[in-house]
Amino acid sequence: MNAKLFLTTILLLAVLTACANTLTPEPVGTDIANLPVVVTTQSPTATEPPLVPSEQSPQETTEYEPTALIPTEVIPAEPISIAAYNLGTPWEIAFLPDGRFLITERSGTLALVDGDETVRIPIADVFEQGESGLLGMTLHHDFETNQWIYLYLTYQEAGELVNRVERHRLENDTLADTMVIIDGIPGSSNHNGGRLEFGPDGMLYITTGDAQTSSQSQDINSLAGKILRLQDDGSIPEDNPFGNAVYSYGHRNPQGLAWDEHGRLWSTEHGPSGLGSGYDELNLIEIGGIYGWPEIQGDQTREGMIIPLLQSGSNETWAPGDLEIVDGTAYFVGLRGSTLYTVPLNNLTPESLERHFVQEFGRLRALRLGPDGLLYMGTSNTDGRGRLRENDDKVFRIDWRQLP
Repeated sequence: MNAKLFLTTILLLAVLTACANTLTPEPVGTDIANLPVVVTTQSPTATEPPLVPSEQSPQETTEYEPTALIPTEVIPAEPISIAAYNLGTPWEIAFLPDGRFLITERSGTLALVDGDETVRIPIADVFEQGESGLLGMTLHHDFETNQWIYLYLTYQEAGELVNRVERHRLENDTLADTMVIIDGIPGSSNHNGGRLEFGPDGMLYITTGDAQTSSQSQDINSLAGKILRLQDDGSIPEDNPFGNAVYSYGHRNPQGLAWDEHGRLWSTEHGPSGLGSGYDELNLIEIGGIYGWPEIQGDQTREGMIIPLLQSGSNETWAPGDLEIVDGTAYFVGLRGSTLYTVPLNNLTPESLERHFVQEFGRLRALRLGPDGLLYMGTSNTDGRGRLRENDDKVFRIDWRQLP
């Protein structure tokens, strides 16, 4: 090779090397496990803390300040994607008519998500301890006209925990015109219930827990351990069975409410899993119905008391969160169970209960059917009882028609 040819070859190789160093790599699909870390005061760790084995276990201290919520695109060829992450113990999800959505964070913040921007609205008087704090939320059935939003929260009074339901008007990015709908619901660090839903009859339904005093559940003059039913202004409907707010009683800690296509009300309920048994329940709720806690559990019977149509038995714990009914199938999530459960309502048997994402995403509490026809499922790993995954807590978007 002569000197001129050799020099030309060297120059050509140098140009090719420089070009190679500036090539842009091909884009890859979004991977749930490898999302960019959003820096918080508590960075996700490679070694996860041990899972506390019971929903009844004492609350551990978790220093956590959520930051941004970042929607992502659907993962190709997968039925699940992330709608939001870096949340602080999300409890409930609600969708606004304009495409934005709301998330209650248990420490006392209402997150308003608009695309890749989030406004956090502090809620006054919220006291978080154990399972208490800012819990349920629902929009008025005529929200487009009145902008009313309802919140269930725990506060502290004279050293005691109490729950109440408030109504607010959502005005731009703030809440206004606060009105107390019902107050004096017994509270505790555990067993506060907290779900709010408007029924097809236009009434507001509220689940309350026994506040760790089980005898209150069978007392119709107590607001604890009940499903309550009220007018949208907090007044008592004339057809309530006992002349007060109580719709059904004998509940331990109901946390899911949904109506089927026939207008029947269903509820998920926590059994005494911290006492060495599961006995979590899926109940069909009857007006004036007497449910078994604390007199009976599982398949036990007593005259006049209603038993669950499906229960977890003594060897499994669901610790069920919210409930949705889609196309005749009940979908509900589990905290200790860390699973999305599905079961057809026309075949309520243990054999028909299917389990999805078992232990894959950790503790699960929130579940909501979105206006896009997809399910939105929230984790609860920052509550001090779960094993943190990167960028927890999250809300997942799920195509229920593609569940594995």
